[in-house]
Amino acid sequence: MTAAFASAQMCSGGDVAANVAAARVALQEAHAQGARLAVLPENFALMADSKEQRLRHAEVDGKGPIQEAIAQTCRDLSLWVVAGTVPLRGRDPTKVRSACLVFDDRGERVARYDKIHLFDVDLGPGERYAESEAFEAGEAPVVLDTPFGRLGLAVCYDLRFPELFRALLTAGAEIVALPAAFTVPTGEAHWQVLVRARAIENSCYVVAAAQGGRHDNGRTTYGHSMIVDPWGRVLALQASGRGVVTAQLDRESVADVRRRLPSVTHRRL
Repeated sequence: MTAAFASAQMCSGGDVAANVAAARVALQEAHAQGARLAVLPENFALMADSKEQRLRHAEVDGKGPIQEAIAQTCRDLSLWVVAGTVPLRGRDPTKVRSACLVFDDRGERVARYDKIHLFDVDLGPGERYAESEAFEAGEAPVVLDTPFGRLGLAVCYDLRFPELFRALLTAGAEIVALPAAFTVPTGEAHWQVLVRARAIENSCYVVAAAQGGRHDNGRTTYGHSMIVDPWGRVLALQASGRGVVTAQLDRESVADVRRRLPSVTHRRL
């Protein structure tokens, strides 16, 4: 089966209503370009400037204005959506879960993946991040059936952990959705090579939707949203600024690459 997928690049800020409205516009554009499934970036609804702001806007699983707005947009457009990440309340009342939610074309929530790997790094002056201070880590990989193939979920820093992608492959993933908000230094050095590597290693499509630009919390993100095929070819790229790119994903091409270069069946460890 062949279907168009979309990757939406945003530059979200601290105004949830404005961000959700911008996400709806992006999804409308994806629909207008013929997409059957669209991926929003990490933190699409809120690029918080503090832990307290994130906690104020954290929603209960299955209920809240962010989730309801995306579900309604899916119904309006008959569009599948991987809703980047949404801050959901965790077990620890001082932290949230970075939850990647999938809605089908009827607006039904059909999957939730909580980001497993948290971004605790010190890249130099002005580039220190400690996600574990504000987020609870997820525990389990998620792969789901869609009309377009088996879809695996990963978020941003997860990209650096090939064992997660192997777990998705083992669970049958043919496509991986990757919402992200990469920093500029790490993005310039590693983003494209890692996205392409994960696609090549697992003979799968990767639909990577990123934040891109200068945010009102002072952070700058790298952008370069892209769709990569199982051979590692970049089919579509949004280098900078807000925008939506689409590409045709052919499920048979996954099977074809895995037949011609069957590295995924040659594993010994």
